[in-house]
Amino acid sequence: MTQPDNVTVGAAVKTVALVSSGRHPVSGRAGRAREDARAVEMGLSLSGGTLTLLHAGDADDAALPEYLGMYHGLSAGAGPGRLDLLPMAPDGDALPALAARLRQSDARLVLTGQRAECGEGSGMLPYLLAETLGWSIATGIAAIEQCDGDHVTVLQALPQGQRRRLEVALPCLLAVDGVAPAPRQSAFGPARRGITDSVATAAPAADPGWAAWQWQPARARPKRLKVVKSTNARDRFKAAAAKSAASGGQVLTDLAPDEAADRLLAYLRSEKVLAPVSDAEGADQ
Repeated sequence: MTQPDNVTVGAAVKTVALVSSGRHPVSGRAGRAREDARAVEMGLSLSGGTLTLLHAGDADDAALPEYLGMYHGLSAGAGPGRLDLLPMAPDGDALPALAARLRQSDARLVLTGQRAECGEGSGMLPYLLAETLGWSIATGIAAIEQCDGDHVTVLQALPQGQRRRLEVALPCLLAVDGVAPAPRQSAFGPARRGITDSVATAAPAADPGWAAWQWQPARARPKRLKVVKSTNARDRFKAAAAKSAASGGQVLTDLAPDEAADRLLAYLRSEKVLAPVSDAEGADQ
């Protein structure tokens, strides 16, 4: 496969992409998750047909053939796409099964989206999985520049369109941002030729809080608009394009753990994230 000009691949690194079911933001139709599809695109650009997909969930998920259909436009020697399926009930915990499978597969680089579009959508899975495996993790990845047997060099997306270059030690988990290159279209032929291998795993433990949860569609929080009082068009454009600068912040370094915790709690209470401490509670502390 012809690699993009900005990607340099050294030693072969076994790469796995975690995929999940997604929902179209307008129609609600089931399909590929947008960030997961970008992670697969990044993996195909990096390792070609050797990329393995991994999914924990329902075998009849409509999104799985769409991921396998992305295995086109590769080198002539590349075979069909391969997906390892970990069958799991909707209320099962995917974390132990994914961690066990990744240990067995000897993978050194895992690509995934930052947040699921269905189910809990908490965004905690990449962090918990990296912690369970003892791996490095980097989030908000926009591109992979170089990958060898020891490190991977990536570009991390920052606010205001900025980018930061990071060098992450392998093995690692990369959570791909929505600004990464758009995924290729899914083709019918490769989707039919793709191989889905059901992997037997121990029965996952059910989440005890699943039955008590109340489910509702996630809603984007409204953003507070800046009021621009300038009557000049040039001044209004500068105010709209200007980068917002933080004010009143403090840089705290070399603090003892107890002092750092007190400062953090005080900040959360000032922002009304935590309830203020009453006089009686403060005396008890």
